[in-house]
Amino acid sequence: MNRKIGCIVLAAGEGKRMKSALPKPLHQVAGRAMVLHVIAAAEALSPEKIVVVVGPGMKQMEDAVRPHKTAVQQQVNGTGGAVIAAKEHFRNFDGDILILYGDTPLVTTATLQRMIDIRRQFPAVGLTFSGMRVTEPNNYGRMVLDEDGTLRKIVEFRDATAEEKKITLCNGGIVSADGAKLFDWLDQIGNDNAQGEYYLTDLPLIARKDNRLTHVVEVPAEEMDGVNSRIDLARIEKLCQNRLRARHMLNGATLIDPETVYFSFDTQTGRDVVIEPNVFFGANVTVHDGAHILAHCHIAGAEIGAGASVGPFARLRPGTKIGKGAKVGNFVEAKNARLGDGVKAGHLSYLGDAEIGENANIGAGTITCNYDGFEKHQTKIGKDAFIGSNTALIAPVSVGDGAITAAGSAIGEDVPAGALGLARAAQVNKTGWAKAFRNEKTKKKDG
Repeated sequence: MNRKIGCIVLAAGEGKRMKSALPKPLHQVAGRAMVLHVIAAAEALSPEKIVVVVGPGMKQMEDAVRPHKTAVQQQVNGTGGAVIAAKEHFRNFDGDILILYGDTPLVTTATLQRMIDIRRQFPAVGLTFSGMRVTEPNNYGRMVLDEDGTLRKIVEFRDATAEEKKITLCNGGIVSADGAKLFDWLDQIGNDNAQGEYYLTDLPLIARKDNRLTHVVEVPAEEMDGVNSRIDLARIEKLCQNRLRARHMLNGATLIDPETVYFSFDTQTGRDVVIEPNVFFGANVTVHDGAHILAHCHIAGAEIGAGASVGPFARLRPGTKIGKGAKVGNFVEAKNARLGDGVKAGHLSYLGDAEIGENANIGAGTITCNYDGFEKHQTKIGKDAFIGSNTALIAPVSVGDGAITAAGSAIGEDVPAGALGLARAAQVNKTGWAKAFRNEKTKKKDG
């Protein structure tokens, strides 16, 4: 029987230790809010519904997680209280309910599937809890097992005895529960503990009274790692980047110095891509087979064609598409620009709101003057055109196929195909002027 899955994501934390006006789960890891990493892992299970528990007045959170529903935890009263806030969304729900945390962005779909599979495999199991082994257990809750390996109870660190604190199996936090029973069990949770809160960790004892067992699924501690401070956020970012770097290398990309390359969660790289040191990828970047990204580039919202070369020190902004075999060199910036196959823009240019035809050559110092102070305008450059160095193309303007613009020109009118566009003042040489100028300045200085 294909049973339904529901997910509850706890994301009501304000994150006061983050010292931020932004709710903690909205802080980003690899270019995506932590809570959206968690939701993406859950969405891969094709659940019937995902409900995100937020705090009062968290409109930013509600907007970020749409189209998923939200439930409001009106007061801070523990993880049990947070899940109860979602109760109305799960009335008469008889599938499996996963309880997740919006500040654990490294959790994987594979782990969530294991949580569900173990519970479904054994009808007597009402709950599965994630457990982890950590070298320094510190303040984690300890998992006390029975002789048969099932979970008897979880003891919060503050409530644990000295002997219980020696246990190395710690609570990872994620829960898979029988949806038909979960909220009945939650209603029985008390708050007689050091914090005076309602803990999900009380569920195993309550389920046992109902003749239902709790299994522990051991998962890598990295996946359960949460964020409470900016220091934690930096640590999680590093772990996530290591995971992304490994993925790209296993998919056929060469990273010369992996630790200096930063990927977005959605970066796509093809086979035989080479990425040199100190490259940063923002969101929505695709790099096709055989492309070469040289050192010190910043790339976001761009597509780089097969065999193209970008950098060093290039910046590609959103809306940019670099064609096959094209070359974008050092200190070139492109924004919302389409460079056709074989285009060469070697150095020191700004190409904004431009469409550049195949095999065009863009000389050093070229600028598309795309903004008039009120609106953006487009520049069109035809195939095989040659733009001379230090040309200012004042948009809207077009340069035809095979046309040339003279170096140092300010082109404000269209240049027909095959023509030369020349827009600069005639040169005047004044014989002896420089010598006379120096003599005059020298006399004043000596006098």
